[in-house]
Amino acid sequence: MQKPKVLLIYTGGTIGMIEDTETGSLRPFDFNHLFNQVPELRRFNIDIDCISFEKPIDSSNMSPKEWVKMAEIIEENYSNFDGFVILHGSDTMAFSASALSFMLENLAKPVIFTGSQLPIGKIRTDGKENLITAIEIAAAKENDKPIVPEVAIYFEYRLYRGNRTHKFNAEHFQAFRSANYPELAEAGIHIKYNYTAMQKVSEKPLLVHKNLDKNIAILKIFPGIDTKVIRAIVKIPELKGLIIETFGAGNAPVIPEMFSLLADAIKKGMIILNVTQCNSGSVEQGRYETSAIFNQIGVIGGKDITTEAAVAKLMFLLGSNLPLLEIKKMLSVSLRGEITE
Repeated sequence: MQKPKVLLIYTGGTIGMIEDTETGSLRPFDFNHLFNQVPELRRFNIDIDCISFEKPIDSSNMSPKEWVKMAEIIEENYSNFDGFVILHGSDTMAFSASALSFMLENLAKPVIFTGSQLPIGKIRTDGKENLITAIEIAAAKENDKPIVPEVAIYFEYRLYRGNRTHKFNAEHFQAFRSANYPELAEAGIHIKYNYTAMQKVSEKPLLVHKNLDKNIAILKIFPGIDTKVIRAIVKIPELKGLIIETFGAGNAPVIPEMFSLLADAIKKGMIILNVTQCNSGSVEQGRYETSAIFNQIGVIGGKDITTEAAVAKLMFLLGSNLPLLEIKKMLSVSLRGEITE
């Protein structure tokens, strides 16, 4: 039987750092020497190749340009590998995983994001286990079909759907949560896959979308928000989409001028998407009086989508050149398992 092949894509981040023996500072290590850093990989019956960004970046500097670069690497190597592992800084990993989930339409192979809270060169690093298990998941098949044919995040013994996650902890090894969707797998002595939670393997050819529109903004509602702030945001030149982070199930303070500004922006063609500030739960516009007016003026309820997935989905749809009504319709339905319907 032919050994499975996994492509490792290093974008940057803590996991790829080692300590310089002379200065004590952290620097990226040469991924051509990966097996020297993680000799356990030699015991895998898996062919592993590596591609590294020419200039690895801190994930805080991640942008749609890098998302396109990742998608292009996968597109160029798609037929030659059984799965892909993307090493990425944890701070914006949920944004990147969400973006790739929309950009890689008809994905039928695993694309597993992972990283670490401690550099791989540190004795107590979580990076080795994250890397080893992510590679094993990327190569895993049953009946000659991949078990995880979607974009996912593996971190601290758990596998999550990429566009359902958010980073909730900056210090613990368990850095991510998927509050509104079950884990795809849990790694212990064995890797236990949650088969019913997985996307189905697509029989259609991979279609890679590379046009992302960055003309969006996020407005976080807070007690005492001044309408001058809202006016300044909706008047931003060329702004096409606005994500509103509201209270609870999609509620906002009853400020007539705010609703008037939002209604006017919608009439002029802006798309406004309502997501909850809560870590779990769903927007239900109209459940309370303080959200009913959103339905009346044309704000789209985001259901249980995360802010990270909302950003990626809005950029993806605005870059698709679809009619406005079609974009609004697609925001309300699940395209890649990002919302519960």
